[in-house]
Amino acid sequence: MVGLVALVSLTLPVVAAPSAVADPSDFLYVANSTDGTVSVINTTNDTVGGTTISVGANPRGVAVAPNGTKAYVSNNGSNNVSVINTADNTVSANIAVGNGPRGVAVTPDGAKAYVVNSDDGNVSVINTATDSVTGTITVGTTPVGVAVTPDGTRAYVANLSGNSVSVIDTATDTVSSTVTVGSNPSTVAVTPNGAKAYVTNNTSKGVSVTNTATNAVSTTISVGANPRGVAVAPNGAKAYVVNNGANSVSVTNTTTDAVSSTITTNIGTGPSGVAFAGKGPCLAGRSAWRPGRTPCAVG
Repeated sequence: MVGLVALVSLTLPVVAAPSAVADPSDFLYVANSTDGTVSVINTTNDTVGGTTISVGANPRGVAVAPNGTKAYVSNNGSNNVSVINTADNTVSANIAVGNGPRGVAVTPDGAKAYVVNSDDGNVSVINTATDSVTGTITVGTTPVGVAVTPDGTRAYVANLSGNSVSVIDTATDTVSSTVTVGSNPSTVAVTPNGAKAYVTNNTSKGVSVTNTATNAVSTTISVGANPRGVAVAPNGAKAYVVNNGANSVSVTNTTTDAVSSTITTNIGTGPSGVAFAGKGPCLAGRSAWRPGRTPCAVG
């Protein structure tokens, strides 16, 4: 399982600053919710920068622009988004959004960032050229996760308390469809070909598979207890589902949409997120790569 990373309860030691000559794709940005900071990991030598980046209160999500120049950090406790200039790892702007921001995703063309505001039931749309909010989209109750399709035409928002997924048309920034899924959906991952969206249902032990052409659930996959994070392999062949309550990972065949195996060996207690270190669409959670080796999803 080369390239699969489980993000559990990560404590990051401060070791050394990333090399100034390292490739831009070799940095991983990790939001430290308790500290109100972001750590930068140089993945060429797996060391952490000597100084963390101070952002807002309780940072929960990170998404890096496709060109690698900016990282957007949603601060759940201060109701804003910190914009990190990745050239010097300083905060260039703090953008006020709604209440309780959680997930954040940047479109493949880098033009917009979508930030879900859990307490308000809406999504803030950020123009990344000006780093300002250009609109607010009403979605379901308690939105927490967001993913943009590889072609950039739609954003899928998981509404935790609404048991639904809101589908946003990114051209008009309006909700074009609402998909009923299982109980307490939290994370969304879209396949590299854009054909399916996998939604973890935290309290119903299932993953809803949404056909993105019809925006209807085609099947529900039974997995372990309290599925949280989900990541699709860069080649699109498998989806990996992290089961928080079962301390396991369900491996799903994306052709048959059935669990092919369950991994329990060397899985820690309470796993909550998962990411692939490989090229592909970025669906960001508490950590994000600068593009080049972008995780397909994180929880």
